[in-house]
Amino acid sequence: MNRFVFKLDWLLVFLIFILASFSLLAIASVSPDNLKDQIIFLLLGFLLLLIFSKIDYHFYGRFRWLLFAFSTILILVTFFLGVAKRGSVRWIDLFGFSFQPSEVLKPLIIVYFASFLDKAGALSSKKILFASLFVLLPGFFIFLQPDLGTSLIVFSIWLAMVFSAGISWPLLTAFLASFVLFVPLGWQFLKNYQKTRIFSFLNPQIDPLGSGYNLIQAVIAVGSGKLFGRGLGRGTQSHLRFLPEKHTDFIFASLAEEIGFAGSAFLVTVIFVFLIRILKLCFQSKDRLGYLMGIGIFSMLAVQFLVNISMNLGIAPITGITLPLISYGGSSIIAVFISLGILFNIFSQRRKTGGLEIR
Repeated sequence: MNRFVFKLDWLLVFLIFILASFSLLAIASVSPDNLKDQIIFLLLGFLLLLIFSKIDYHFYGRFRWLLFAFSTILILVTFFLGVAKRGSVRWIDLFGFSFQPSEVLKPLIIVYFASFLDKAGALSSKKILFASLFVLLPGFFIFLQPDLGTSLIVFSIWLAMVFSAGISWPLLTAFLASFVLFVPLGWQFLKNYQKTRIFSFLNPQIDPLGSGYNLIQAVIAVGSGKLFGRGLGRGTQSHLRFLPEKHTDFIFASLAEEIGFAGSAFLVTVIFVFLIRILKLCFQSKDRLGYLMGIGIFSMLAVQFLVNISMNLGIAPITGITLPLISYGGSSIIAVFISLGILFNIFSQRRKTGGLEIR
């Protein structure tokens, strides 16, 4: 046990503790009824981190096809057993808790896709097309729930890992060009409320009391915090219920109103250091498999942080993407801690000198 303890990256543990503390402070302030559940989620998450940090990350490669099948079935089950909330069928109720399968899907996608790319070796156009099936199938089912935010995260994970696996620039350019050409087709599959969110992002005043309301209230909350904030428990936008989803999607705006620009800047700095530390651990992996898994975890977290904070600031369309380790929600916290547990195992097996040389 002592040998394991000293292999933990204590800087990353400390940063996780700071982010979790921000979560508890925010929820205790804007949604105290959910504080007990959030504490349980975080404790369970940390336990899962310890468990998964002891599992050799090479173990997952033996079951990559099983993981792929399980994750796809998990999403399909949602269509039959899921509960409709806010116009989407993303959740399954289990023992009084709402469970979101698409969140747990993320670490599964990372490990089975990393295993495939590691075995594939040098990437050709044929291998890229075959690898596309790994993201298109589950991603399409998530998109149909509908859950545009999570499907974009899945695509971002896939793109970052393919790029890191050594795809040539001509192939990458061709792939991105084909993706851009299919964007108009994807627009036809969007639900009306998703299209309205995009229009409202471009001009929130089109419908300030309807589709543009969330965006306007989030920006007001962030701005009203000024330099040092109104103080914990004194945010008018959240406490007077002007700000929707104040403890989940818009928890950053809730915090910004109460801790101000100074506190928000400190939080963003912690997030930045957290992501940079993860990226450094990726380059310390002893092999290509660990590197690809680490990049997948980094991209998952980086995209979620970027999109959530951007939409809270009014510079990105509203999507149902939570702020990792901070937003309320068991599914998201469990998925993040499992991913971090895998990362800690990669770190524990790192090369003692130098780290992986990426060509």
